Amino acid sequence: MTRTLHLTGDEAADRLLATDPNAVLLGMVLDQQVTMEKAFAGPAVLAERLGGLDVERIAAMPTEEFVAVCATPPAIHRFPRSMGERLQAVCRVLVADWGGTAAALFDAPTGAELKRRLRALPGFGEQKAQILVALLGKQWGVTPEGWREAAGDYGLDGYRSVADVVDAASLAQVRAVKKAAKAAARASAG
Repeated sequence: MTRTLHLTGDEAADRLLATDPNAVLLGMVLDQQVTMEKAFAGPAVLAERLGGLDVERIAAMPTEEFVAVCATPPAIHRFPRSMGERLQAVCRVLVADWGGTAAALFDAPTGAELKRRLRALPGFGEQKAQILVALLGKQWGVTPEGWREAAGDYGLDGYRSVADVVDAASLAQVRAVKKAAKAAARASAG
């Protein structure tokens, strides 16, 4: 299946995300407290620095060495140590439990099982798991029975998350929805 993603603004990084299931999973790991573009470009940066995105190599590296790769300017995340450790932990789970490929993890019989598998990964809570289920369903063609229900509101049509970004216009719409949701949350808290 040929797919095109537009998540980073960089053709090479988007091509990696569109073709490598490990890249899309690791990009989702990084997707917090940085822009979506920065997070999802992270796997391409790692691939460039390591000569490829090899989760077995990442899993086997001494943690300090891998964190140093993540922290090399420009760092892959604003918190390169903690996110490097989390990336490595996810890579270790992929190697230990999924044959070194997120494709095996994604090959779930139901959306509920896919979400359960994602929730079991280091750093994946309910919302992050739902967003990745939605991204996989909407843009990767990973559509096990019940995937939209497992994705919650992120499985609906609209502009709620990275799952709905297909171009610059949809990115702007997602950002506007997120900004409005944050403003509403601040208003109700205050």
